[in-house]
Order: sequence, then C-alpha cells, then structure tokens
Amino acid sequence: MAKRDTPTMTDRVSANVFKAGMSVLRRLPYPRRIHLAGRMVARLAPALGMHRRIRANLALTCPDLNAAQIDQICESVPDNIGRSLAEIYSGDEFISHVQGLQLSGPGADHLIALRDAGKSAVLVTGHFGNYDAWRGALHAQGFKIGALYRPMNNRLFNRDYLKAISRIAEPLFPRDRRGMAGMVRHLKDGGMIGLASDQYFHSGAQLTFFGQTAPSPLSAAELAIKYDVDMIPIYAIRKDDGLSFTIIVERPIPVTSAEEMTQAYNDSLESQVRAHMGQWFWIHRRWKNR
Repeated sequence: MAKRDTPTMTDRVSANVFKAGMSVLRRLPYPRRIHLAGRMVARLAPALGMHRRIRANLALTCPDLNAAQIDQICESVPDNIGRSLAEIYSGDEFISHVQGLQLSGPGADHLIALRDAGKSAVLVTGHFGNYDAWRGALHAQGFKIGALYRPMNNRLFNRDYLKAISRIAEPLFPRDRRGMAGMVRHLKDGGMIGLASDQYFHSGAQLTFFGQTAPSPLSAAELAIKYDVDMIPIYAIRKDDGLSFTIIVERPIPVTSAEEMTQAYNDSLESQVRAHMGQWFWIHRRWKNR
C-alpha cells in the first residue's frame, strides 16, 4: 500500500495517543511496564478486532483446537504484542535485558563461528516472540547484524518506530529499492541480515504454512543462493516470566531451490509456533485469499 503524503487526522490522533501511552508506561519500573502493556493490549484486543482475526485464522489452520485452547491463544497473542511494543520502546532498558542472552539450538555454534570468521549470513525469522530480542542480543555480542523493515503507512508513527528500533541495532534497511541495495552492500561487506518472512506476499510462491496455501516471499532464499551464504532460522521465544527470552538458532537450511528453501523456513517457523501458539502474531492476514 502506498504511503499517504499528508497524515490524516486519524493518523495524527492514533500516533499521539500511542506516543502518550508509551510516555506514561516508561515512567513505570521495567517489569511492571512490560506486564501492564501486555494487559492493556489484551483488554483492547476484542474492540480492535484481534480476536475475530485470530479465531478466523485458527478455524482455518487448527480446526482440532477446543474452545478453551482458542480462548487462551486469543488472550496470549495480544498480550505478547503489547509486551513486545513496550520492550521495543524501552530503549537501553530492553537492550540491558537481552544483550547477555546466550544463543542455543543446533545452529548456535555455527552462527558464532560465522561471526568470528567475519562471514555473512541471511537470518530468517517471523513475527514470533519478540524478533527484536535476538537482534539486540546479536548486536551486543559483536555480530554485524542489519535488518530489513517495512515502513508503516502512518508516517508519524513510523518516525518514532524507526527511532525506537534503530536504538536496538543498526543498520536498518527499508523495504524499498534503495533499502534493498543497501542491504545487499551490507551482505557483500561481510554483514548478516535479518528478515521476517512470514506475512502475506501477493506475488510470492504458492507454498504452504499450517497446511494451507500461503504466498511466500523468496527473497531470503534468493539472496542466500546468489551470494553463497547460509540461510539460518532464528527465534527469540518468550519465557514463562514474560520478560526474558530463549534464543534458538537452527541449522542452516540446505541449499536447493529458492522455493524448497523457503518451504523449509515455513516448516521451521510452523514447528516453533505449534510449540508456542500464543507467541505468533495470529492477527496477520497470512492466508488472505482463503
């Protein structure tokens, strides 16, 4: 969707309300702030249409869930979203919570070896847990990590959002032609890039996610193939305390075709989501045409 040149009144009001809310939350101690932000979004979720979208997606992909399980997911998803937003806007406090997180999973040692050798990699993740937690941890631990981001349609909101995520780690590359060129230069210079590739992509390959056709972008796999670098799934999973994370690094996806590699990523993310159903952003229109 093209951005509006001039912010509308709705844009101004929504951006100002969000900014004021975050200003109030930042006055609270960090643990209380994160918990309250999660509770606030969870309370607002029905009015914002989140429950309707979550239930529709679950009915399509997980028809075997019972009512209690669905209710729990409807509660957990907006809570995680609220916590993630508050964390992103907490700046140095959030960084202090994630900078020492140890990498785990079968691909952790390999990723560390790539860093030590100054080698590039394409890291693929999803809107799951808090995807900025692993980015902040890697940056603090000497990884040359950049990320691709999608600018918000609301320019006023995007200005503050970009400022917030830039404090966690840089460089950041907007999802446009200039940003893609900068990302490629970063990759060629020995940097790693992070991409969240789990949203609907209208011109994407007709692959599957949760057993349903889900048009998927091939860009991560195409970059890995073209520049002969590893494509590695990575996730930051929220722990039961609601504040800390486990960073899981999986083994590099075997090099085949872009379609097969992207399907392997979809399967990897699906496996993680099935283990932590309340941490994926089920509010996305991932299966829009279904």
